[in-house]
Amino acid sequence: MSLLDHTQTKTDTTFERSYPKLALLVWIVLVLGLGSGMALFFGPDAWFQNLTKPTWNPPSWVFAPAWTVLYVSLAVSAWLIRRDSNASPSERSYAMLLFWLQLLLNLAWTPIFFGLHQPALAFMEICILWLAALSTALAFGKISSTAGYLLIPYLMWLSFALVLNGTIWLLNY
Repeated sequence: MSLLDHTQTKTDTTFERSYPKLALLVWIVLVLGLGSGMALFFGPDAWFQNLTKPTWNPPSWVFAPAWTVLYVSLAVSAWLIRRDSNASPSERSYAMLLFWLQLLLNLAWTPIFFGLHQPALAFMEICILWLAALSTALAFGKISSTAGYLLIPYLMWLSFALVLNGTIWLLNY
């Protein structure tokens, strides 16, 4: 093994490969904690309760379990990408950059919609989020089909949320 091979192997070692179970737990706690934190700080309030909503708006109890499953699937997919040793480091880095971008956009939607009471701005933001999530799913899928497939329910939910956000905006403004 040459010095270059040894250096590449050493720098290519990730926490996810060294401590897979612990790393998975950290990913789940991190992503679920960030998402739950936004919901706790900027959850539905009296303003939201008074908005006109479509008849197909889900009951409020649906959102917490749905987002819990989705945030866990996001965490698992990121964990799979981080521990994949078949992809190049640059390919994984690009995929993870997209992941962090879409997660940031995901976390920003809640304070925009519920905190600022801006459904129009939230609608524009969720359109960008959807594109970022799709890009992430495609980048993840090139590295790990499982990681890419894990993001399909997230994309489906975001599609529904996008239409719901747009409908609430149109019904109220």
